[in-house]
Amino acid sequence: MALLQISEPGQSAAPHQHKLAVGIDLGTTNSLVATVRSGMSTVLQDEYGHALLPSVVRYLPNGEIAVGHEAQAQQSSDPVNTIVSVKRFMGRSLNDIADRAHIPYRFVEGTDAQSARLLLIQTRAGLKSPVEISAEILKTLKARAEKSLGGELVGAVITVPAYFDDAQRQATKDAARLAGLNVLRLLNEPTAAAVAYGLDNAAEGTYVIYDLGGGTFDVSILKLTKGVFEVLATNGDSALGGDDFDHRIYCWVLDKIRENSSNFTPLGEQDTRLLLTKARQAKEWLTDNFEAQIVCRLSNGTLVDVTLTAPQFVELTQHLVAKTLSPTRKAMRDANLTPGEIKGVVLVGGATRMPHIRHAVQEYFKQEPLTNLDPDKVVALGAAIQANALAGNRSDDDLLLLDVTPLSLGLETMGGLVEKIIPRNSTLPIARAQEFTTFKDGQTAMSIHVLQGERELVSDCRSLARFELRGIPPMAAGAARIRVTFTVDADGLLSVSARETTSNVQANIVVKPSYGLSEEQILAMLQSSFSAAESDKQARALAEAKVEAESLLTAINAALERDGDLLNSIERQEIVSQINALQGLLQAGNSHAIHQATEALNTVTESFAARRMDASVSRALAGKNLDSLEL
Repeated sequence: MALLQISEPGQSAAPHQHKLAVGIDLGTTNSLVATVRSGMSTVLQDEYGHALLPSVVRYLPNGEIAVGHEAQAQQSSDPVNTIVSVKRFMGRSLNDIADRAHIPYRFVEGTDAQSARLLLIQTRAGLKSPVEISAEILKTLKARAEKSLGGELVGAVITVPAYFDDAQRQATKDAARLAGLNVLRLLNEPTAAAVAYGLDNAAEGTYVIYDLGGGTFDVSILKLTKGVFEVLATNGDSALGGDDFDHRIYCWVLDKIRENSSNFTPLGEQDTRLLLTKARQAKEWLTDNFEAQIVCRLSNGTLVDVTLTAPQFVELTQHLVAKTLSPTRKAMRDANLTPGEIKGVVLVGGATRMPHIRHAVQEYFKQEPLTNLDPDKVVALGAAIQANALAGNRSDDDLLLLDVTPLSLGLETMGGLVEKIIPRNSTLPIARAQEFTTFKDGQTAMSIHVLQGERELVSDCRSLARFELRGIPPMAAGAARIRVTFTVDADGLLSVSARETTSNVQANIVVKPSYGLSEEQILAMLQSSFSAAESDKQARALAEAKVEAESLLTAINAALERDGDLLNSIERQEIVSQINALQGLLQAGNSHAIHQATEALNTVTESFAARRMDASVSRALAGKNLDSLEL
């Protein structure tokens, strides 16, 4: 008798069937897709045997779209319609792309309310956002995976730089949705690399993941213990990568052309892209050779023929190498570790193949970096392992990933202060709540201003979102209890809710900014938080003193208006004198003096407060006898 396979309603008829899930490394220069087969993570190749898909999209004259090698071959001949390194524009506004001289694209900004401040690129196919362009890359990877695996995908884990902010992560998730992918999780690239490396080597201990890709740099410090990957600290630069090394060579070539030309004219889009392509090829050649020839002919007939040596390249880009070590030191400080406590340093990203990068890392950590896994593939391999687990294909190698949020999250309080709810380097996912209250009597609404950054004042942090909580029951100032909850999910995306606890009135928002933080803003947030710590402390003390003083002045002025007849002229004059003194100090900006004057006003009004209490009780008891009162 044949056995019948029975399944619960809504479940697959094959409950033990292997579910098709992939890990995708959506890179600046190249992208990859990987999956787990027979317990092994492997990168999927296209029909020509290519594992790497160049992250290049070209909009053709016939309306079709070319992605990958075909598009890359035409990037110099059709630079305006061939988009490379689109990852660098994800979640950014036009103002965030400060230096556009060497970028051969025609940028515009959204014009309607929904796309305002959204970065768009003009192509022959119309205006395209970085999200739409990235979606074309993801569609190609999805098609490759489904063809290779012979079925539809249940989902994908997509990797992002650890230092991607909320807007950049949301843009990545939107691109996946446009490509028809079910995102199981956004996973930080260094964490994905640690997963692949840790399982491959059965490693335990504290490791540094140094990830220098085409357009981003991340450094993460992870503790690996029996399948638990805990991120201790992360830092980086979301606008630093191999492209910047290409640009330095490009600028050097331009200087050589100027030296040999008496009538130099600015380069057009086609020549700019041609020289950038030649610069990238020279960079890659210098990985294994002493010198690189850069030879090409520009559109005006100028022949470019220069030789770049390895020592010259090191000199040109030494400041870029130094820019990677600064976040590395900060991450080490945040984790409270010294280089001697690091068991291994894993290099990730194609740009780490440059010899002087490896030398700088080795010098700082006093040990040779680990390079036994392909730095181009390791992120996709780790993402595939996590995708396999999240899809329900359980194994003995299941692991727990504990990522962190790169920047602090908080909200604005009275006096323009930032109250941090979730500090940076907090383990994800996380939910934190804190109670706030109203500032004025009868206040029925509260504005919630969500911020990101490390400074104490609102003006020094980045605004993420605003929303209002309405319908608060009228109460005396300070009586309402507003519970604000910040939730950051495993993808690093933020949602905020506010609830008045007595009435249960609630409001919430999923924070979805239309653009992200610039390189300078991210770095400045952390750098200024250290350099301006003392001034921030003083500014916070002043703001708190002013809030306390203004609250007291409001209350006393209201009391004088209502019960001023309880005072004689001398007492009233003394209180008014203290009020005037405190109001004068509020303009001076001395927190200690304001605090002292507030205390003095409190002292001089103590007897007035007692009389008001007695009068209030007398009014309440007027016309009543003892028998009518409930004791």
